[in-house]
Amino acid sequence: MRGSPYAGLGKADTSTRARWLAPLSIVIGSLLTLVPFKASFPILPPVGLMMLLAWRLHRPDLLKPWMPVLLGFVDDLVSGQPLGNSMLFWTVSFIAIDVLDTRIVWRDFLQDWLLAAGAIGFCLIGGRLVAAPLGAHVDTVLLIQVIVSIALFPVFSRLVARLDGKRRAR
Repeated sequence: MRGSPYAGLGKADTSTRARWLAPLSIVIGSLLTLVPFKASFPILPPVGLMMLLAWRLHRPDLLKPWMPVLLGFVDDLVSGQPLGNSMLFWTVSFIAIDVLDTRIVWRDFLQDWLLAAGAIGFCLIGGRLVAAPLGAHVDTVLLIQVIVSIALFPVFSRLVARLDGKRRAR
């Protein structure tokens, strides 16, 4: 049945829009670190990482397993982190979510939020350990940044769902 509303159910979306929209929105999220923003202490969330996680949890078929390496490279170039920092931590988080995705039979939004919270915390804390010396007193600011990022993840998840224009398969 060609006219059936279930005709494309279970097939991966291979449209041109779907292929370029996810990586482009992640790169734009990473480029937001270039916007001049004055704050007394840096609590800007890692928008590129949060977009990557939102796309991965919303539409796992759009991002290939090697894409976090390239997207992390772009983020490293524009954010000023040591080269390879985002590449490593984003890829490890992506693979961990892939492994957990095969183990978890059914997921709801709360579980997606918990997966994203773990990945955000892992990437930010790992980035701190790589980029800043252990004697630096940045742990309080880092904790605030992690909390703000985790609290803002539903906003990015909603943005990705709106950009995608499709409902998630249940």
